[in-house]
Amino acid sequence: MTKQNAFTREELLRCSRGELFGPGNAQLPAPNMLMVDRITHISQEGGKYGKGELVAELDINPDLWFFACHFEGDPVMPGCLGLDAMWQLVGFFLGWQGLPGRGRALGSGEVKFFGQVLPTAQKITYNIHIKRVLKGKLNMAIADGSVSVDGREIYTAEGLRVGVFTSTDNF
Repeated sequence: MTKQNAFTREELLRCSRGELFGPGNAQLPAPNMLMVDRITHISQEGGKYGKGELVAELDINPDLWFFACHFEGDPVMPGCLGLDAMWQLVGFFLGWQGLPGRGRALGSGEVKFFGQVLPTAQKITYNIHIKRVLKGKLNMAIADGSVSVDGREIYTAEGLRVGVFTSTDNF
């Protein structure tokens, strides 16, 4: 069976409600914390390491919630939201792989910010390159990612780590 290799906003919203991968499994956050409008490509092969990749997008408009509060008179998307989007996508990858449990970000290595997202931008593109997927007692993915705005790379993160847990009681 061939896995679906792209997802619409409506499908991502289904994922945020726990309807895509089943109850108790990986979910994306609901709006306003959902930082992705669509996944244009997902594969368990390819990417820099040959172990999988995702490409996703977020449309930018000046009415997005964070521009009103970060910062008044100097609106810019918080860099942490771009980082969170990359974690969201690594967790989505685990659910898409069929690994059971609820996703939790577990950290990252080096994160660099060298640009910004302003309300005048058109589109953010996220690129995730899966380095390793661990399957067993701990199901976890390790990936590198980047955030680009209107075709210009502005953030990178190495060693993004996300796990899926069948119980988060002791997390």
